[in-house]
Amino acid sequence: MMASLKRWINDVAQQEDASSGVDLSLATAVLLCEVIRADYRLDDSEIHLMRSQLKEQFELEDEALDELMTLAREEAEGAVDHHRFVRELRDRTGYQDRVALVQQMWALAFADGEKDALEEHRIRALAELLHVSHSDFVRTRIVEQNRAEGV
Repeated sequence: MMASLKRWINDVAQQEDASSGVDLSLATAVLLCEVIRADYRLDDSEIHLMRSQLKEQFELEDEALDELMTLAREEAEGAVDHHRFVRELRDRTGYQDRVALVQQMWALAFADGEKDALEEHRIRALAELLHVSHSDFVRTRIVEQNRAEGV
């Protein structure tokens, strides 16, 4: 009896582990959505850049991209926290991919021509959760700030 109960518990735990995985494109889109929502203004330039980033990174057709953008917005607006998305990215991507994601976040922050303190705060918090070093956080900010200023 105990053995069968133990086996059942293990089976349920394995099913939960297998189903808890979040698609990396969705996890990425949700975090990018968090950045563009940070200043409580959705600027068309930010949305356009986010679409472009996701389309290029994940090689998506327009229909799949529309679906991803909608789902990301819903997740970003409805989730209590975003740790499951952060955890998936942290656990399933390499360090350089996470640094590249932080750089994408900075590009979004500068897309509307101004860096908002709320956007910077959100990017800083996400970079820390993604275990991106402070030096890479600063370096990616400088790269994108220079790009935005045309330097």
